Amino acid sequence: MLRRVSATVSLLAAAALALAGCTPADPAGGKTIKVAYQKTDSFTALDTMFQDAKKEFEAAHQGVTVELQPIQANDDDYGTKLALALRSPATAPDVFYEDTFKVRSDVDAGYLLNLDSRLAAWKDWDKFDAGAKEAGKADDGGTYAVPLGTDTRAIWYNKKVFEAAGIALPWRPATWQDILDTARKIKASNPTVIPFNMYAGKGTGEGTVMQGFYELLYGTGAGLYDQDAKKWVVGSAGFKDSLTFLQTLYQENLAVPPADALDPNVWKKVFGDWFPKAQLGATVEGSYTPSFWQKGGSYEWPAYAQDMGVAPFPTRNGGAPGAVSMSGGWTLAVGAETKQPDLAFTFLTTALNAKNSLQFTVASSQIAVRTDVAADPGYQSANPFVKDVSSLVSVTRYRPATSDYPRISAAVQEATEAVITGKRTPEQAAADYDTAVAGIVGGDKTVRK
Repeated sequence: MLRRVSATVSLLAAAALALAGCTPADPAGGKTIKVAYQKTDSFTALDTMFQDAKKEFEAAHQGVTVELQPIQANDDDYGTKLALALRSPATAPDVFYEDTFKVRSDVDAGYLLNLDSRLAAWKDWDKFDAGAKEAGKADDGGTYAVPLGTDTRAIWYNKKVFEAAGIALPWRPATWQDILDTARKIKASNPTVIPFNMYAGKGTGEGTVMQGFYELLYGTGAGLYDQDAKKWVVGSAGFKDSLTFLQTLYQENLAVPPADALDPNVWKKVFGDWFPKAQLGATVEGSYTPSFWQKGGSYEWPAYAQDMGVAPFPTRNGGAPGAVSMSGGWTLAVGAETKQPDLAFTFLTTALNAKNSLQFTVASSQIAVRTDVAADPGYQSANPFVKDVSSLVSVTRYRPATSDYPRISAAVQEATEAVITGKRTPEQAAADYDTAVAGIVGGDKTVRK
């Protein structure tokens, strides 16, 4: 525990020094807009968009400098570094990249500027999808962030692996049992192939729940949160059944070995190695998947359009609506501590204009949140799977938009890890989760279902 705390403190200290150190005073006395965002070796589309927006904005605003502050980190570490920067006016960025599930907690912390009055005067705001707009709202009904893109989740499968195992194509499982039967058939055909990857454990963070557990949970008819009662659900049979499915996958060696599952970088093997080499049958992943393989992607694979297929994730027994998906997404927000709120908002609108939004949406294989981008031929023909993954919006679910959610998610991840490593049975892990939830929100804010 001590080593883990020390590592976290070191990470936070390094983040503070890095962000504070990259904001020199402007010797010319001009105005500077600081923009913080995530950049990784496999995710450069946002950096490209901001570079273009910087040129466009500075050309239209003489004397104003846009200082880009890319943070090299995975999703979880990016959130940690951004949170540290937001705590102090000296390091807080003016504009920043914000995960949708952090919006409400960061509004509660006072980090985000209310954008209502400025959005009302922005003519492009009417072009944003009404559902996507909800991601930027807080409990007070105000909008504090503008959607950048959204996504859905599906099963991506390798046609060569399936054909070698004698599985008919196109493949569309109707139940969880269909998935297990297919995985067992692949394993029997070629024991060296990983039949079905489903992220689990704390290593893959939010990917564990968004690209795995929630497809199972919501496919049982259960849920995490009772929106009407404003309480978190405990004692759920669907929660136990979902953990049991994961237990079956891992106990029968139908998924990756637990050591790989707990590796935060296992997704790199999925996209860069196992799928292109036909060593993986299927995985649950996001609609952004083609961005890794298309031209300019981190793991260019020209044959992906022919070799890969996509299928909806089924409900447990095939009940209505027949499939389940999860949607998340990211936004751009303006910091509450900004000294230049109007300039910061104008930069945000420059970054998210039609041209820049189209470029980013195509490059990152996002699902468009602007209606004009969604109608653009360049978006519609961006990759062979746009229509398939976009159709899942009709069955998709969203994470509970509460400030408690990040800690609840961590408890779900712990439950999955305990089960796939064999440390706890599904029943024990579910009971541990129930205890953790009560500790996080209070017993009076839970409901047994």
